[in-house]
Parts: sequence; C-alpha cells; structure tokens
Amino acid sequence: MTGCQPVPRYSFSDFILSPRRRTLLLRGRERPLIPRYFDLLVFLVERRHEAVHRREIFDGVWKDAIVSDSALSQAVRTLRRTLGDDSREPRFIRTVSRHGYRFVYPDVVEEVDDEALPETGIAPDRPLSQAVPAADPFEPLLRRVTDLARSAVQEEEQRDAAERLHALGTSEALQRLGTRPRHAFARALLRDTRWDVAEAGAVPILGAPGAIAAATALVRMRLTRARTVAATRVAGASLGGGLAGVVAGAIGGLMLVAAPGSAAPIAVAAVLALIGGCCGALGGGGVAAGISVAEAASRSQRMASVAGGAAAGGGFVGLGVQWFARWTLSALVGVQVEIGGGLEGLSLGAAAGLAYGLSTAGVDWGLPAPRGRRRLAAAAAVAAACSVAALALTLAGRPLVGGTIHLIAEASRGSQAMLTPLGQLIGETDFGPITRAVIGTGEGTLFGFGLALGLTRRPRWSRTSHRMLTPR
Repeated sequence: MTGCQPVPRYSFSDFILSPRRRTLLLRGRERPLIPRYFDLLVFLVERRHEAVHRREIFDGVWKDAIVSDSALSQAVRTLRRTLGDDSREPRFIRTVSRHGYRFVYPDVVEEVDDEALPETGIAPDRPLSQAVPAADPFEPLLRRVTDLARSAVQEEEQRDAAERLHALGTSEALQRLGTRPRHAFARALLRDTRWDVAEAGAVPILGAPGAIAAATALVRMRLTRARTVAATRVAGASLGGGLAGVVAGAIGGLMLVAAPGSAAPIAVAAVLALIGGCCGALGGGGVAAGISVAEAASRSQRMASVAGGAAAGGGFVGLGVQWFARWTLSALVGVQVEIGGGLEGLSLGAAAGLAYGLSTAGVDWGLPAPRGRRRLAAAAAVAAACSVAALALTLAGRPLVGGTIHLIAEASRGSQAMLTPLGQLIGETDFGPITRAVIGTGEGTLFGFGLALGLTRRPRWSRTSHRMLTPR
C-alpha cells in the first residue's frame, strides 16, 4: 500500500483473520460473519493485550448506532460458535466480569497482508473441539426454539439454537418446523435471528402458517429487546424538542416585548418559553417514540416504517394535546378556540421521520446515532424538512404554537400575549400571513433541529459499571 501504513493480518490456531480482505479463514476455508461481528472480532484481536470495556466496544464497533447489552452478548456468542470456543473454558474470547471481553489466545502471529490468501470455500458450521454432529442435527434445535423459555438464559439459548438452524439450512429448518406447537413463535425467532447469521436464508411471515401470531411475536420480541435503548432515545428527543421550544418561545417573547407599540411585560417571554418547552417536549417525545418503535420492530422497509412511526407518534401526541387544550380552555375560562394538534403533529412527524430515515440510511444495525458532522448534517436535514412542513401548514391556515397562542389571546379579554406587534415589526398591519409563515417556519426549524440532536445522543456510561445511564 503505497504511501500508507500496511494493514496487518492475524494468524491464530487454525484461523487467518484478514481485515484488509474482510475474511476469516479456517484452514483455508471461509467462515462467514456479518460485517458488525467481523468488525468486533478484529477489534478484540487488535486489542488482545488488554480487557476491553463494553463502552469501548460500543464506541469502536457500533460507533454510528446505539445497541443494547444483549446485542453485544449475542455477537460474542456468535463469534465463539464460529471459532469453536466455549464460554466456560474459553480459548479465544473470555468474559471479564462487569467489564467486557478479552481475546486470550496466546499465540497470535501478526504479519503484513500483502500475499495471496489460500483458496477459500465455506467451512462447515461446527466447533473444532466437538465431534461430528448426529445424523439429524435439526430436531434437538427445533425442540429448543419451540420450547417455552422461562428465564433470560433460556431465551439466549433459544436464540443460539435459531442461529444454528440458519447455519444448517434455513429452508430445511422451516420445512421441518411445519405447524408443530409454538411454530409461530419459532418462525418469529428465526426471522429475527436471520440478520445475525451471514449465510441465513429468507424467513417469510406473510403467507406462512400462523402469520398473524408470528408477526405479533416478532414485534413483541424486538420491542422487548430494544425497550431500554428506545426509552433513552425518547427521553433525549423529548429534552431536545423541549429545549428548542424554550428557545423559540423565549425569542418570540423577547421580540414581542421589544416590538414598537407593544404593551407586553417581560414576563410574557417566560410564559411563552414555558409553553414552547412543554409543546416541544411532548412533540419530540411522541415523534421519537414512533421512530424508535418502528426501527425496533421492522428491520426491513426501514424508510417507510420510520416515516410512518414518526407520523403516528406525532399525530397521537398532537391529538391528545388538541383535545386537552380545548377542554381546558372551555372548562376553565370559557374560551372556545379551534385549536389544532393532530394534523400538525402528524405532518411534522412524517417530515421529521422521512428526513431522519434518509440521513441515517447507511446504518444497518441498531438505532442510529451518528457523530460529529454526520450528526449535524442529520439534524440540519430534519430541521429543513420540519420547516417546509411547518410552512405548508401555516399557508394552509393551520397555525403552530405561536399562531395558536395568538388565537387564544384574541379570544380572551385583556390578554397581553397577542402577537400583532410582531406583524407590525415585520411590516404587516396585523398578525398576517407573512408573520404566521415566518413564525411557523422558525418553530418547525428549531423543533426539527432539537428533535434530531436529542434523538441521536449516545448514552453515558458509569465508570464502575457497563450499564447505560442517560444520554449525552
């Protein structure tokens, strides 16, 4: 490699690991791994002289996404099976309690990867230390995936069995599964684990026996595994949307106080900031919940799922705020105002979800969390999409937070929150269409930017534990 430092390859036991060619060979025959698992093996081998903390693994291997602890455990389990390792007496990968993992094989030879590798094929998927499997290796594994798991350990054993069935042959495993008891759950498990086995085949749900039950089990399975990470993302997006709302409300309030002819006191800025913060937090949480559920439940058709989930989450929260605000105003102060919310939340959510999906399309694992410029680019894309959606809503006569506050102020006697002076500041005689468009677009832009920054925050880790705490 002219002008660059040569890329090494590693030999250990009967294996050759070539990061340059992205190949793991066993006695000259390829052992297939999905890209993330291959990256994890390289990461551990490169840092074999130390015990690597889980935090460092997540930051190094899943640097553009957020995944759960169980995803890492699953990846290590697959690597051990590929290497013929045993977690109880590890030759290659050892678990370091409450810390992480270490590659422990003592005789690793590092050499320049500038020579041709041996001829490759696909190595059989059985541990080196075990004897040739029985005549029918499918049946014990099928019994395991159709059993009722009663503990977390049994659930992991089921996933391991499903991955082994994929390695033996997905099509034959499905054929043998048939319609035996709990076949729908087993089909869902095979569908979920197919993404973790490089040589896995397709696992159709629609048109298969027990399609509805299998789809339900699949969604429940994925949501259960992703609930902690999803909750963290929702909290981050709610915080980001809330801060954006506070900024928007405070800026609007200060401009209102400073506008010529305005009698609004400085306290209006604090009130508008509080209202904006509440609306932004609720909206951000709703949209993020829809996105997170969609990403966790559907690993295919991601774009449509994310846009639909974001629209549903935003619409649900917006509709709830709409009904609550109408009832509250009517019951407490007798003000009847046609407050929106449902359509606005759906539109902004769909725009945010579509832009977020497009800007994170390269992430094929976990929940996206780009860094640096990529994170800012994603936030800018979501902000632009939300600004366009907000402009379209205001032009269609559907006001957002600022416009709604003006409507409520108009319907109330003696209110000091009327935004007419802002219109005069812009050049209109009243709170006209240009003013509504400017304010609505600004709200949409700030909301989208804050939402995306909060949604893509990575978790903070404890110094003494590998558990995720709060986003950062």
